[in-house]
Amino acid sequence: MPEYAPLKLGLIGYGLFGSHHAKAIANCDDAELAAIAVRSDASQQLARDAHPTADVLGDYRQLVERDDIEVVSVVAPNKLHYEVAKAVLESGKHLLLEKPMALQVDHCDELVALANANSLVLAVGHELRLSSLWGGVKDLIDQGVIGDPLHVLIELSRFPYRQGSEGWRYDIDRVGSWILEEPIHFFDLARWYLSSRGEPTSVYARANSRDHDNPRLFDNFSAIVNFDGAYAVVSQTLAAFGHHQTGKITGTEGTIWAWWSAADARSDKPTFGLRYGLGDEVTEMTFDKPTGELLELADEVAAVARCVRAGSQPPCTGVDGRWSTLLCLAAERAVDRETPVSIEDFVAN
Repeated sequence: MPEYAPLKLGLIGYGLFGSHHAKAIANCDDAELAAIAVRSDASQQLARDAHPTADVLGDYRQLVERDDIEVVSVVAPNKLHYEVAKAVLESGKHLLLEKPMALQVDHCDELVALANANSLVLAVGHELRLSSLWGGVKDLIDQGVIGDPLHVLIELSRFPYRQGSEGWRYDIDRVGSWILEEPIHFFDLARWYLSSRGEPTSVYARANSRDHDNPRLFDNFSAIVNFDGAYAVVSQTLAAFGHHQTGKITGTEGTIWAWWSAADARSDKPTFGLRYGLGDEVTEMTFDKPTGELLELADEVAAVARCVRAGSQPPCTGVDGRWSTLLCLAAERAVDRETPVSIEDFVAN
């Protein structure tokens, strides 16, 4: 147990994933869930029932204005991320912001600048970086077990998205894009795994929808992200069943192959594994720690609390979150234009 008082955290948003954030904060030794802000009366009552010691507020501004809260976790619909995150940072509070940071790259830039100007921790919710499985892949790459990385393939096959509070996930104006929902995690992993190759240089993507009335809600999506001397393929389908993610990272001396499979991303009974090698020489990795979205979320909250204490960088920084958002938006432009999009040109325009 820590020798100091737990950090007081506030939570903005209490939908399905917001409720998981609340549990992760409440169960963190170094954090205290002091307040929850959520708009709907029904969600407010759910929050009161689950967390009776936390103040429940109807307006996030009431939470942001409180002097006792040191860190705020934002789990609101995508469209609100920039507005709410800006208010949090302007109030001088540290921030754990769910992905995507914003729906525009310049808004991401503004949030990064605000955090830097006020010496605040800005962490972005790419919790797969804390996974014993997906983080284990990065450790092996850094150890050089496959030599210089050349190619990354990350694929997800899963059941259709849930509606979200008040159906926001199926409202293009509020969600921004389905590319910003889950493929954004895979863009982050690909950039992380290929960090030795510098930053991405271009993106090409294709996508389509099963729903003719909502062609912008892409059920099927694939992208190629180019780096200097390497490339990544990110692919997803939402017209399937269960939740099945695979990753293959190939280098000059072999391949890492990781997989995770369950009925749902938040399942506590997944099957998963990791092998690496070349030809007949294959090593199977063993895990002392299980892996899953809710476990990683708990680790993410604990890591952010440590970073606030130490004044250090979080597992996924604002700059990292800005890059994953940028890649999603560039991929969407590539879908529209049916041609590769230069990152340099995309940022300039």
